[in-house]
Amino acid sequence: GSEAASEQGQEEEVEDRLKEHMDNLLDKSAKARQAALQSLRLALSSRTLSEFLLERRLTLTDSLEKCLKKGKGEEQALAGTVLTLLCLQMGSGPEGEEVFRGLKPLLVSILTDSTASPSARQSCATALGMCCYIAAADLE
Repeated sequence: GSEAASEQGQEEEVEDRLKEHMDNLLDKSAKARQAALQSLRLALSSRTLSEFLLERRLTLTDSLEKCLKKGKGEEQALAGTVLTLLCLQMGSGPEGEEVFRGLKPLLVSILTDSTASPSARQSCATALGMCCYIAAADLE
């Protein structure tokens, strides 16, 4: 019993940290947003969080959209990577498709913007390709 309680406590701690990182995506400081994106990238690439993310996908998608729109270079590149990982976590169902459909125009816009940094464009290209492969319902 105590092992299960300990595991439950660890899970809640992880979720609390994730919520904090998600809140920090809206910080005025670009450094704080980048740190939050890096923490989210690490969390999403190291464990399955689909239950947690399912309830918060719209909030996270909105925050990533703001990072992609208002951020520059490194922030946009990190946001693209986190978006790819979010799409992987959501999978090929309607939730993943919804995330992809909402951010696809912005990804294409950054990808085709010759003034955007190469790392941001590369990250958006990867996000576009992976999310399209995973979550696009329309084969075109």
